[in-house]
Amino acid sequence: MSTLAPRASALDALAPLKVWWPIIIGLLVLYVPTYWMLAHGIWNSDDYAHGPIVLVVTLYLIWQQRAVFLRDGIRSPGRAEAVAGWVLLVFGLLTYAVGRSQDIVILEIGSQIPVILGMLLVTLGMTAARALWFALFFLFFMIPLPGFFVDAVTGPLKNYISIIAEQILYAAGYPIARSGVLLSVGQCQLLVADACSGLHSMFSLSAMGLRYLYLMQHTSVARNLIIMAAILPIAFAANIVRVMVLILVTYHLGDEAGQGFLHGFAGIMLFVIGLLFLFLLDGVLGFFLPDRPRARAQA
Repeated sequence: MSTLAPRASALDALAPLKVWWPIIIGLLVLYVPTYWMLAHGIWNSDDYAHGPIVLVVTLYLIWQQRAVFLRDGIRSPGRAEAVAGWVLLVFGLLTYAVGRSQDIVILEIGSQIPVILGMLLVTLGMTAARALWFALFFLFFMIPLPGFFVDAVTGPLKNYISIIAEQILYAAGYPIARSGVLLSVGQCQLLVADACSGLHSMFSLSAMGLRYLYLMQHTSVARNLIIMAAILPIAFAANIVRVMVLILVTYHLGDEAGQGFLHGFAGIMLFVIGLLFLFLLDGVLGFFLPDRPRARAQA
């Protein structure tokens, strides 16, 4: 009897999972082909290399809240929650159908959010949606940026980066001149290409910055708001440092070094510099806006 009791209790604890197997299988049928397409497509480019990281982090966030799905007896959602859930679910499935059939990646990937949110509202209600809000929000960073937005923002970013890099290096005594986004330093010329605008790096670094804030769970609202407001400027500053390093590498070591291995390494360095800036800012703010004890903050 003593050995059967633990087994029975374990089976009882896993009983709520029976409700979720059809949902999990349905999600796999829908989105495994999507992820296969991404893994053999845009995830292989530098601009969207953060996609697998976003997926892994999202799954981990959902796993952290697994107790939501293992409750003894899933309560029936209210009428308003069920209606809102079905509306979101139908909208998400229609969005998926259009994106899949018309090869519109933004719609196909973005449909995950209303589909999953709708399923949560229909099955568990608003409590589950609140528990998994950050995981669903984090999925936004998997969606590719719209082409019209990239085209509108890339040009000004490249121009600003070229101007700032030229001014700093000129003040440091380097023989540098600029014509638009073409930088001439010594005998070398460098074109600040679209990839050097840092737009996609800002997007992915924003994802990591918000994940960092979610992990830290600071109780100071002002501290959180300042860090969130600083994420994009930090990413922009880190990209300026990256471009300047490439210019200096090209000037001192030649064009092959600047466009070869070191060019790819500079992309990794951008994330390292951006995260270091973020940690430094958070540390400085900690002296002026320290966290209150958790019990007092909740009260």
